[in-house]
Amino acid sequence: MTTLPLMDSPLLYTAAPAMRALVQIETSPRQLIPSRPLETGEQYRFHFDMTKCIGCKCCVVACNEQNGNPAELNWRRVGEVEGGYYPHTQRHYLSMGCNHCVEPSCLIGCPVEAYTKDPVTGVVVHSADACIGCQYCTWNCSYGVPQYNPERGVVGKCDMCHNRLSDDMAPACVAACPEGAIAIEIVNIAEWRRDYLSANAPGLPSADDSISTTRVTLPENLAPDLGRVDINRVEPEHPHWPLVFMLVVTQLCVGAFIALWLLGFNRAAADLKIAALASLALAGISLGASTMHLGRPVHAWKAMRGLRRSWLSREVLTLSLFAGAAGAFAGMLLFGLPGRNAAGFVTALAGLAGITCSAHIYIVRARPAWFSGYTIAEFFATALLLGPAFVHALIPGVPAAVLLASVAGGAAQLIAQSGKFLWLSRSEAFELRSSSLLLSGRLRALFVMRLGSLIAFGIVIPVTTASPWLVDAAFVMALADEFLGRYLFFVSVVPKNIAAAFASSSRRAA
Repeated sequence: MTTLPLMDSPLLYTAAPAMRALVQIETSPRQLIPSRPLETGEQYRFHFDMTKCIGCKCCVVACNEQNGNPAELNWRRVGEVEGGYYPHTQRHYLSMGCNHCVEPSCLIGCPVEAYTKDPVTGVVVHSADACIGCQYCTWNCSYGVPQYNPERGVVGKCDMCHNRLSDDMAPACVAACPEGAIAIEIVNIAEWRRDYLSANAPGLPSADDSISTTRVTLPENLAPDLGRVDINRVEPEHPHWPLVFMLVVTQLCVGAFIALWLLGFNRAAADLKIAALASLALAGISLGASTMHLGRPVHAWKAMRGLRRSWLSREVLTLSLFAGAAGAFAGMLLFGLPGRNAAGFVTALAGLAGITCSAHIYIVRARPAWFSGYTIAEFFATALLLGPAFVHALIPGVPAAVLLASVAGGAAQLIAQSGKFLWLSRSEAFELRSSSLLLSGRLRALFVMRLGSLIAFGIVIPVTTASPWLVDAAFVMALADEFLGRYLFFVSVVPKNIAAAFASSSRRAA
Protein backbone atom coordinates (compact mmCIF):
# COMPACT_ATOMS: atom_id res chain seq x y z
CA MET A 1 0.00 0.00 0.00
CA THR A 2 1.28 3.46 -0.90
CA THR A 3 0.74 6.29 1.56
CA LEU A 4 0.49 9.80 0.17
CA PRO A 5 2.41 12.48 2.01
CA LEU A 6 0.14 14.85 3.92
CA MET A 7 0.79 17.78 1.60
CA ASP A 8 -0.18 15.64 -1.41
CA SER A 9 -3.37 14.28 0.11
CA PRO A 10 -6.51 15.28 -1.81
CA LEU A 11 -8.32 15.51 1.54
CA LEU A 12 -6.37 18.64 2.32
CA TYR A 13 -7.97 20.50 -0.56
CA THR A 14 -11.52 19.29 -0.05
CA ALA A 15 -11.73 19.74 3.74
CA ALA A 16 -13.61 22.65 5.30
CA PRO A 17 -11.53 25.66 6.37
CA ALA A 18 -11.58 24.53 10.01
CA MET A 19 -10.27 21.09 9.05
CA ARG A 20 -7.59 22.63 6.85
CA ALA A 21 -6.45 24.63 9.85
CA LEU A 22 -5.93 21.42 11.80
CA VAL A 23 -3.72 19.81 9.18
CA GLN A 24 -1.98 22.93 7.90
CA ILE A 25 1.80 22.67 7.56
CA GLU A 26 3.64 25.95 7.20
CA THR A 27 6.51 26.20 4.78
CA SER A 28 7.84 29.31 6.55
CA PRO A 29 7.38 30.65 10.06
CA ARG A 30 4.82 33.40 10.59
CA GLN A 31 5.86 36.84 11.81
CA LEU A 32 3.81 36.96 15.01
CA ILE A 33 5.54 39.88 16.74
CA PRO A 34 7.76 42.71 15.45
CA SER A 35 11.41 41.87 15.01
CA ARG A 36 12.65 45.38 15.90
CA PRO A 37 12.27 47.44 19.09
CA LEU A 38 9.85 50.33 19.38
CA GLU A 39 11.02 53.83 18.56
CA THR A 40 9.84 57.15 19.99
CA GLY A 41 6.24 57.90 19.04
CA GLU A 42 5.37 54.26 18.34
CA GLN A 43 3.37 51.58 20.12
CA TYR A 44 2.27 47.97 19.64
CA ARG A 45 -1.12 47.14 18.20
CA PHE A 46 -3.13 44.18 16.97
CA HIS A 47 -3.55 43.48 13.28
CA PHE A 48 -6.59 41.37 12.46
CA ASP A 49 -6.98 39.89 8.96
CA MET A 50 -10.65 39.15 8.34
CA THR A 51 -9.79 37.29 5.13
CA LYS A 52 -8.05 34.57 7.17
CA CYS A 53 -10.31 34.18 10.23
CA ILE A 54 -12.44 31.01 10.16
CA GLY A 55 -14.27 31.60 13.44
CA CYS A 56 -12.72 28.63 15.23
CA LYS A 57 -12.31 30.62 18.50
CA CYS A 58 -8.94 29.12 19.31
CA CYS A 59 -7.92 32.66 20.26
CA VAL A 60 -10.77 32.87 22.79
CA VAL A 61 -9.83 29.58 24.43
CA ALA A 62 -6.14 30.48 24.52
CA CYS A 63 -6.89 33.86 26.10
CA ASN A 64 -9.09 32.33 28.80
CA GLU A 65 -6.50 29.67 29.60
CA GLN A 66 -3.71 32.24 29.74
CA ASN A 67 -5.63 34.53 32.10
CA GLY A 68 -7.60 31.98 34.11
CA ASN A 69 -11.00 33.42 33.20
CA PRO A 70 -14.30 31.53 33.50
CA ALA A 71 -15.97 30.47 30.26
CA GLU A 72 -18.55 33.28 30.31
CA LEU A 73 -15.91 36.03 30.50
CA ASN A 74 -14.02 36.54 27.25
CA TRP A 75 -11.33 39.19 26.99
CA ARG A 76 -11.07 38.22 23.33
CA ARG A 77 -14.31 37.59 21.48
CA VAL A 78 -15.28 36.38 18.03
CA GLY A 79 -18.24 38.03 16.36
CA GLU A 80 -19.94 37.36 13.06
CA VAL A 81 -21.11 39.58 10.20
CA GLU A 82 -23.10 38.59 7.14
CA GLY A 83 -24.68 40.11 4.06
CA GLY A 84 -25.46 39.71 0.39
CA TYR A 85 -28.35 37.96 -1.34
CA TYR A 86 -28.80 34.35 -2.36
CA PRO A 87 -26.85 32.81 -3.92
CA HIS A 88 -24.15 35.45 -3.43
CA THR A 89 -24.06 35.64 0.36
CA GLN A 90 -21.11 36.35 2.62
CA ARG A 91 -20.22 35.58 6.21
CA HIS A 92 -17.09 36.79 7.94
CA TYR A 93 -15.71 36.75 11.47
CA LEU A 94 -14.29 39.37 13.81
CA SER A 95 -11.75 38.45 16.47
CA MET A 96 -11.32 41.38 18.84
CA GLY A 97 -9.49 41.95 22.10
CA CYS A 98 -8.57 45.31 23.57
CA ASN A 99 -7.76 47.89 20.92
CA HIS A 100 -5.24 49.73 23.13
CA CYS A 101 -6.67 53.00 21.93
CA VAL A 102 -4.80 56.25 21.51
CA GLU A 103 -7.40 57.94 23.76
CA PRO A 104 -8.71 55.03 25.87
CA SER A 105 -12.14 55.87 27.27
CA CYS A 106 -11.75 53.25 30.02
CA LEU A 107 -8.69 55.08 31.34
CA ILE A 108 -10.32 58.51 31.10
CA GLY A 109 -13.39 57.49 33.10
CA CYS A 110 -11.80 55.38 35.85
CA PRO A 111 -12.25 57.08 39.25
CA VAL A 112 -9.40 55.18 40.95
CA GLU A 113 -6.82 55.41 38.15
CA ALA A 114 -6.71 51.62 37.79
CA TYR A 115 -5.81 52.01 34.10
CA THR A 116 -2.45 53.09 32.74
CA LYS A 117 -1.19 53.37 29.18
CA ASP A 118 2.34 52.02 29.19
CA PRO A 119 4.61 54.84 27.93
CA VAL A 120 6.94 52.38 26.17
CA THR A 121 4.62 49.85 24.54
CA GLY A 122 1.33 51.80 24.42
CA VAL A 123 -0.49 48.84 25.97
CA VAL A 124 -3.48 49.80 28.16
CA VAL A 125 -3.01 47.89 31.42
CA HIS A 126 -5.58 47.43 34.18
CA SER A 127 -4.65 46.98 37.85
CA ALA A 128 -6.95 44.58 39.67
CA ASP A 129 -5.44 45.71 42.97
CA ALA A 130 -6.49 49.33 42.41
CA CYS A 131 -9.93 48.47 40.98
CA ILE A 132 -12.96 48.92 43.25
CA GLY A 133 -15.41 47.24 40.86
CA CYS A 134 -17.49 50.35 40.07
CA GLN A 135 -17.88 49.11 36.47
CA TYR A 136 -17.79 52.66 35.10
CA CYS A 137 -15.19 51.62 32.53
CA THR A 138 -17.57 48.97 31.17
CA TRP A 139 -19.99 51.79 30.31
CA ASN A 140 -17.29 53.96 28.73
CA CYS A 141 -15.76 51.48 26.27
CA SER A 142 -17.57 51.34 22.92
CA TYR A 143 -16.15 47.87 22.24
CA GLY A 144 -17.24 46.28 25.53
CA VAL A 145 -13.65 45.33 26.31
CA PRO A 146 -13.52 45.71 30.13
CA GLN A 147 -15.66 43.00 31.71
CA TYR A 148 -16.80 42.71 35.29
CA ASN A 149 -16.05 39.51 37.18
CA PRO A 150 -18.64 39.22 39.99
CA GLU A 151 -16.72 36.45 41.71
CA ARG A 152 -13.63 38.62 42.12
CA GLY A 153 -15.46 41.94 42.42
CA VAL A 154 -13.18 43.64 39.89
CA VAL A 155 -13.01 44.36 36.18
CA GLY A 156 -10.54 42.68 33.82
CA LYS A 157 -9.44 43.15 30.23
CA CYS A 158 -6.97 42.13 27.54
CA ASP A 159 -3.48 43.52 28.17
CA MET A 160 -1.90 42.11 24.99
CA CYS A 161 -0.14 39.56 27.20
CA HIS A 162 2.44 42.28 27.83
CA ASN A 163 4.46 39.97 30.09
CA ARG A 164 4.85 37.54 27.20
CA LEU A 165 5.75 40.37 24.84
CA SER A 166 8.53 41.49 27.18
CA ASP A 167 9.95 37.95 26.87
CA ASP A 168 9.78 38.11 23.05
CA MET A 169 6.79 35.75 23.02
CA ALA A 170 3.58 36.32 21.08
CA PRO A 171 0.34 36.89 23.02
CA ALA A 172 -1.69 33.75 23.62
CA CYS A 173 -4.35 34.62 21.04
CA VAL A 174 -1.74 35.34 18.37
CA ALA A 175 0.17 32.14 19.01
CA ALA A 176 -2.99 30.02 19.03
CA CYS A 177 -4.53 31.23 15.76
CA PRO A 178 -4.13 28.40 13.22
CA GLU A 179 -4.72 30.70 10.24
CA GLY A 180 -2.44 33.56 11.22
CA ALA A 181 -5.34 36.00 11.34
CA ILE A 182 -3.96 37.89 14.37
CA ALA A 183 -0.54 39.49 14.69
CA ILE A 184 1.25 42.20 16.64
CA GLU A 185 2.70 45.10 14.72
CA ILE A 186 4.10 48.57 15.32
CA VAL A 187 2.19 51.77 14.61
CA ASN A 188 3.32 55.38 14.54
CA ILE A 189 0.86 57.13 16.83
CA ALA A 190 0.96 60.55 15.16
CA GLU A 191 0.42 59.10 11.68
CA TRP A 192 -2.37 56.81 12.90
CA ARG A 193 -4.11 59.67 14.70
CA ARG A 194 -4.34 61.52 11.36
CA ASP A 195 -5.80 58.54 9.50
CA TYR A 196 -7.29 55.64 11.43
CA LEU A 197 -9.91 54.46 8.93
CA SER A 198 -8.30 51.00 8.89
CA ALA A 199 -9.62 50.51 12.43
CA ASN A 200 -13.21 50.49 11.17
CA ALA A 201 -15.01 47.38 9.95
CA PRO A 202 -18.58 46.10 9.61
CA GLY A 203 -19.82 44.95 13.00
CA LEU A 204 -17.50 47.30 14.91
CA PRO A 205 -18.29 50.66 16.54
CA SER A 206 -16.62 53.64 14.94
CA ALA A 207 -13.00 54.18 15.91
CA ASP A 208 -13.82 57.86 16.45
CA ASP A 209 -14.88 57.30 20.05
CA SER A 210 -11.38 56.48 21.37
CA ILE A 211 -9.15 56.11 18.26
CA SER A 212 -8.73 52.34 18.23
CA THR A 213 -5.28 51.23 17.07
CA THR A 214 -6.31 47.77 15.84
CA ARG A 215 -5.78 47.52 12.07
CA VAL A 216 -8.34 45.40 10.26
CA THR A 217 -7.71 43.92 6.82
CA LEU A 218 -11.05 43.52 5.05
CA PRO A 219 -11.90 41.10 2.23
CA GLU A 220 -12.35 42.53 -1.25
CA ASN A 221 -15.82 43.04 -2.75
CA LEU A 222 -17.68 43.13 0.54
CA ALA A 223 -21.47 42.99 0.29
CA PRO A 224 -22.89 46.52 0.68
CA ASP A 225 -25.33 45.36 3.37
CA LEU A 226 -22.76 43.43 5.39
CA GLY A 227 -23.62 43.81 9.08
CA ARG A 228 -23.86 42.13 12.45
CA VAL A 229 -25.78 38.85 12.72
CA ASP A 230 -27.14 39.64 16.20
CA ILE A 231 -29.12 42.69 15.10
CA ASN A 232 -32.41 41.12 16.25
CA ARG A 233 -31.03 39.65 19.46
CA VAL A 234 -31.21 42.60 21.88
CA GLU A 235 -31.56 41.91 25.58
CA PRO A 236 -32.27 44.29 28.50
CA GLU A 237 -29.20 45.37 30.44
CA HIS A 238 -28.54 44.92 34.15
CA PRO A 239 -30.79 47.16 36.34
CA HIS A 240 -28.07 48.12 38.90
CA TRP A 241 -30.55 48.36 41.78
CA PRO A 242 -28.21 50.14 44.25
CA LEU A 243 -27.75 52.90 41.69
CA VAL A 244 -31.49 53.09 41.00
CA PHE A 245 -32.09 53.66 44.71
CA MET A 246 -29.19 56.07 45.18
CA LEU A 247 -30.01 58.27 42.20
CA VAL A 248 -33.72 58.67 42.91
CA VAL A 249 -33.39 59.24 46.66
CA THR A 250 -30.40 61.57 46.31
CA GLN A 251 -32.25 63.68 43.76
CA LEU A 252 -35.33 63.72 46.02
CA CYS A 253 -33.16 65.02 48.87
CA VAL A 254 -31.57 67.73 46.73
CA GLY A 255 -35.01 68.95 45.67
CA ALA A 256 -36.24 68.81 49.25
CA PHE A 257 -33.36 70.84 50.66
CA ILE A 258 -33.73 73.48 47.94
CA ALA A 259 -37.42 73.77 48.85
CA LEU A 260 -36.56 74.01 52.56
CA TRP A 261 -33.96 76.69 51.89
CA LEU A 262 -36.47 78.79 49.95
CA LEU A 263 -39.16 78.26 52.60
CA GLY A 264 -36.70 79.26 55.32
CA PHE A 265 -36.84 82.90 54.27
CA ASN A 266 -40.47 83.16 55.45
CA ARG A 267 -40.96 80.38 58.03
CA ALA A 268 -39.62 79.66 61.48
CA ALA A 269 -36.85 77.10 61.82
CA ALA A 270 -39.02 74.89 64.03
CA ASP A 271 -41.45 74.36 61.15
CA LEU A 272 -38.71 73.03 58.91
CA LYS A 273 -36.56 70.90 61.16
CA ILE A 274 -38.50 67.62 60.85
CA ALA A 275 -38.42 67.76 57.07
CA ALA A 276 -34.73 68.70 57.14
CA LEU A 277 -33.81 65.83 59.44
CA ALA A 278 -35.86 63.36 57.36
CA SER A 279 -34.20 64.57 54.15
CA LEU A 280 -30.76 64.35 55.77
CA ALA A 281 -31.42 60.79 56.91
CA LEU A 282 -32.54 59.77 53.43
CA ALA A 283 -29.46 61.37 51.88
CA GLY A 284 -27.18 59.42 54.22
CA ILE A 285 -28.98 56.16 53.49
CA SER A 286 -28.85 56.68 49.72
CA LEU A 287 -25.14 57.52 49.70
CA GLY A 288 -24.39 54.50 51.86
CA ALA A 289 -26.48 52.25 49.62
CA SER A 290 -24.50 53.35 46.56
CA THR A 291 -21.44 51.44 47.82
CA MET A 292 -23.41 48.20 47.40
CA HIS A 293 -22.93 48.61 43.66
CA LEU A 294 -19.17 48.28 44.08
CA GLY A 295 -17.47 44.93 43.75
CA ARG A 296 -15.13 45.97 46.58
CA PRO A 297 -17.14 48.42 48.75
CA VAL A 298 -14.47 48.47 51.46
CA HIS A 299 -12.30 50.43 49.03
CA ALA A 300 -14.96 53.03 48.19
CA TRP A 301 -12.77 55.74 49.72
CA LYS A 302 -10.47 55.50 46.69
CA ALA A 303 -13.14 56.86 44.37
CA MET A 304 -11.94 60.48 44.49
CA ARG A 305 -8.52 59.78 43.00
CA GLY A 306 -9.66 60.59 39.46
CA LEU A 307 -11.01 64.11 40.02
CA ARG A 308 -9.10 65.49 37.04
CA ARG A 309 -11.01 63.44 34.49
CA SER A 310 -13.65 61.13 36.03
CA TRP A 311 -17.22 62.31 36.54
CA LEU A 312 -17.70 59.52 39.06
CA SER A 313 -14.99 61.01 41.27
CA ARG A 314 -16.61 64.42 40.91
CA GLU A 315 -20.00 62.96 41.85
CA VAL A 316 -18.52 61.48 45.02
CA LEU A 317 -16.96 64.83 45.92
CA THR A 318 -19.99 67.01 45.21
CA LEU A 319 -22.49 64.69 46.91
CA SER A 320 -20.19 64.45 49.94
CA LEU A 321 -20.12 68.25 50.08
CA PHE A 322 -23.91 68.24 49.73
CA ALA A 323 -24.28 65.82 52.64
CA GLY A 324 -21.95 67.92 54.81
CA ALA A 325 -23.68 71.19 53.96
CA ALA A 326 -27.10 69.59 54.45
CA GLY A 327 -26.01 68.37 57.88
CA ALA A 328 -24.91 71.90 58.83
CA PHE A 329 -28.17 73.37 57.50
CA ALA A 330 -30.27 70.82 59.42
CA GLY A 331 -28.27 71.47 62.58
CA MET A 332 -28.87 75.21 62.33
CA LEU A 333 -32.60 74.58 61.92
CA LEU A 334 -32.63 72.13 64.82
CA PHE A 335 -30.80 74.39 67.28
CA GLY A 336 -31.98 77.73 65.92
CA LEU A 337 -28.50 78.89 64.99
CA PRO A 338 -27.89 81.88 62.72
CA GLY A 339 -26.60 81.56 59.16
CA ARG A 340 -29.16 79.03 57.98
CA ASN A 341 -29.84 80.90 54.73
CA ALA A 342 -26.15 80.83 53.78
CA ALA A 343 -25.94 77.14 54.71
CA GLY A 344 -29.07 76.47 52.67
CA PHE A 345 -27.55 78.21 49.66
CA VAL A 346 -24.37 76.11 49.89
CA THR A 347 -26.48 72.97 50.27
CA ALA A 348 -28.52 73.83 47.18
CA LEU A 349 -25.43 74.64 45.16
CA ALA A 350 -23.66 71.41 46.13
CA GLY A 351 -26.81 69.39 45.45
CA LEU A 352 -27.26 70.84 41.97
CA ALA A 353 -23.59 70.18 41.23
CA GLY A 354 -24.04 66.61 42.46
CA ILE A 355 -26.99 65.97 40.13
CA THR A 356 -25.03 67.45 37.24
CA CYS A 357 -22.06 65.16 37.94
CA SER A 358 -24.39 62.16 38.31
CA ALA A 359 -25.90 62.87 34.90
CA HIS A 360 -22.51 63.25 33.23
CA ILE A 361 -21.46 59.81 34.46
CA TYR A 362 -23.99 58.34 32.06
CA ILE A 363 -23.51 60.75 29.15
CA VAL A 364 -20.97 58.53 27.39
CA ARG A 365 -20.63 57.69 23.69
CA ALA A 366 -20.67 53.97 24.35
CA ARG A 367 -24.28 54.20 25.63
CA PRO A 368 -26.04 56.20 22.87
CA ALA A 369 -29.45 56.30 24.60
CA TRP A 370 -27.80 58.04 27.56
CA PHE A 371 -25.62 60.30 25.43
CA SER A 372 -28.01 63.25 25.23
CA GLY A 373 -29.45 66.16 27.16
CA TYR A 374 -32.42 63.99 28.07
CA THR A 375 -30.33 62.36 30.79
CA ILE A 376 -29.72 65.69 32.51
CA ALA A 377 -33.38 66.68 32.06
CA GLU A 378 -34.58 63.39 33.54
CA PHE A 379 -32.38 63.68 36.63
CA PHE A 380 -33.32 67.29 37.39
CA ALA A 381 -37.01 66.60 36.74
CA THR A 382 -36.89 63.87 39.40
CA ALA A 383 -35.52 66.37 41.91
CA LEU A 384 -38.17 68.95 41.02
CA LEU A 385 -41.00 66.41 41.15
CA LEU A 386 -40.12 64.56 44.36
CA GLY A 387 -38.33 67.17 46.51
CA PRO A 388 -41.14 69.72 46.91
CA ALA A 389 -43.75 66.94 47.16
CA PHE A 390 -41.77 65.37 50.02
CA VAL A 391 -41.63 68.70 51.86
CA HIS A 392 -45.34 69.25 51.23
CA ALA A 393 -46.10 65.86 52.78
CA LEU A 394 -44.09 66.61 55.94
CA ILE A 395 -44.92 70.26 56.61
CA PRO A 396 -48.58 71.22 57.03
CA GLY A 397 -49.75 74.48 55.61
CA VAL A 398 -46.91 75.12 53.16
CA PRO A 399 -47.67 77.53 50.31
CA ALA A 400 -49.41 76.15 47.23
CA ALA A 401 -46.35 77.13 45.22
CA VAL A 402 -44.48 74.15 46.71
CA LEU A 403 -47.02 71.70 45.31
CA LEU A 404 -47.09 73.56 42.00
CA ALA A 405 -43.31 73.18 41.76
CA SER A 406 -43.76 69.43 42.13
CA VAL A 407 -46.41 69.43 39.40
CA ALA A 408 -44.01 71.36 37.16
CA GLY A 409 -41.45 68.63 37.82
CA GLY A 410 -43.96 65.98 36.81
CA ALA A 411 -44.76 67.85 33.59
CA ALA A 412 -41.06 68.27 32.84
CA GLN A 413 -40.48 64.56 33.39
CA LEU A 414 -43.36 63.64 31.10
CA ILE A 415 -41.99 65.90 28.36
CA ALA A 416 -38.49 64.45 28.81
CA GLN A 417 -39.69 60.84 28.66
CA SER A 418 -41.95 61.41 25.66
CA GLY A 419 -39.35 63.42 23.76
CA LYS A 420 -36.67 60.83 24.44
CA PHE A 421 -38.84 57.99 23.16
CA LEU A 422 -39.67 59.88 19.97
CA TRP A 423 -35.97 60.62 19.46
CA LEU A 424 -35.05 56.96 19.94
CA SER A 425 -37.79 55.63 17.66
CA ARG A 426 -36.92 57.98 14.80
CA SER A 427 -33.20 57.26 14.86
CA GLU A 428 -31.43 55.14 12.24
CA ALA A 429 -28.65 54.17 14.67
CA PHE A 430 -28.84 50.51 15.67
CA GLU A 431 -28.43 51.13 19.40
CA LEU A 432 -30.97 53.97 19.60
CA ARG A 433 -33.55 52.16 17.52
CA SER A 434 -33.06 49.01 19.60
CA SER A 435 -33.66 50.96 22.82
CA SER A 436 -36.99 52.20 21.45
CA LEU A 437 -37.89 48.65 20.39
CA LEU A 438 -37.21 47.41 23.92
CA LEU A 439 -39.46 50.11 25.39
CA SER A 440 -42.23 49.42 22.87
CA GLY A 441 -41.80 45.64 22.97
CA ARG A 442 -40.52 43.60 25.89
CA LEU A 443 -40.68 46.55 28.32
CA ARG A 444 -43.86 48.03 26.89
CA ALA A 445 -46.14 47.35 29.88
CA LEU A 446 -43.67 48.93 32.31
CA PHE A 447 -43.08 51.93 30.06
CA VAL A 448 -46.81 52.59 29.61
CA MET A 449 -47.27 52.20 33.37
CA ARG A 450 -44.45 54.68 33.88
CA LEU A 451 -46.05 57.35 31.71
CA GLY A 452 -49.59 56.74 33.01
CA SER A 453 -48.53 56.87 36.64
CA LEU A 454 -46.52 60.02 35.98
CA ILE A 455 -49.59 61.74 34.53
CA ALA A 456 -51.93 60.56 37.28
CA PHE A 457 -49.82 60.91 40.41
CA GLY A 458 -47.34 63.56 39.33
CA ILE A 459 -49.71 65.99 37.64
CA VAL A 460 -53.48 65.29 37.71
CA ILE A 461 -54.15 64.30 41.33
CA PRO A 462 -51.98 67.02 42.97
CA VAL A 463 -53.74 69.67 40.83
CA THR A 464 -57.34 68.47 41.08
CA THR A 465 -57.68 67.29 44.68
CA ALA A 466 -57.91 69.25 47.92
CA SER A 467 -57.51 66.20 50.15
CA PRO A 468 -54.13 66.23 51.96
CA TRP A 469 -54.01 62.46 52.39
CA LEU A 470 -54.69 61.93 48.69
CA VAL A 471 -51.88 64.33 47.79
CA ASP A 472 -49.55 62.45 50.14
CA ALA A 473 -50.59 59.13 48.57
CA ALA A 474 -49.90 60.62 45.14
CA PHE A 475 -46.37 61.49 46.31
CA VAL A 476 -45.76 57.87 47.37
CA MET A 477 -46.95 56.63 43.99
CA ALA A 478 -44.88 59.26 42.18
CA LEU A 479 -41.83 58.08 44.14
CA ALA A 480 -42.50 54.49 43.08
CA ASP A 481 -42.92 55.70 39.50
CA GLU A 482 -39.50 57.40 39.57
CA PHE A 483 -37.94 54.16 40.79
CA LEU A 484 -39.60 52.44 37.83
CA GLY A 485 -38.35 55.14 35.48
CA ARG A 486 -34.77 54.80 36.70
CA TYR A 487 -35.02 51.02 36.35
CA LEU A 488 -36.09 51.50 32.71
CA PHE A 489 -33.23 53.98 32.26
CA PHE A 490 -30.72 51.24 33.01
CA VAL A 491 -32.30 48.20 31.39
CA SER A 492 -33.42 49.83 28.12
CA VAL A 493 -30.02 51.20 27.11
CA VAL A 494 -28.35 49.27 24.27
CA PRO A 495 -24.57 49.63 24.44
CA LYS A 496 -22.20 49.90 21.56
CA ASN A 497 -20.28 46.65 21.16
CA ILE A 498 -18.71 44.39 18.60
CA ALA A 499 -21.02 42.06 16.70
CA ALA A 500 -21.74 38.93 18.71
CA ALA A 501 -21.59 35.34 17.52
CA PHE A 502 -24.64 34.00 15.67
CA ALA A 503 -25.23 31.21 18.18
CA SER A 504 -24.35 32.19 21.74
CA SER A 505 -25.93 31.18 25.02
CA SER A 506 -24.68 34.33 26.74
CA ARG A 507 -24.21 37.92 25.65
CA ARG A 508 -20.76 37.95 27.18
CA ALA A 509 -19.59 34.60 25.90
CA ALA A 510 -17.94 34.26 22.51
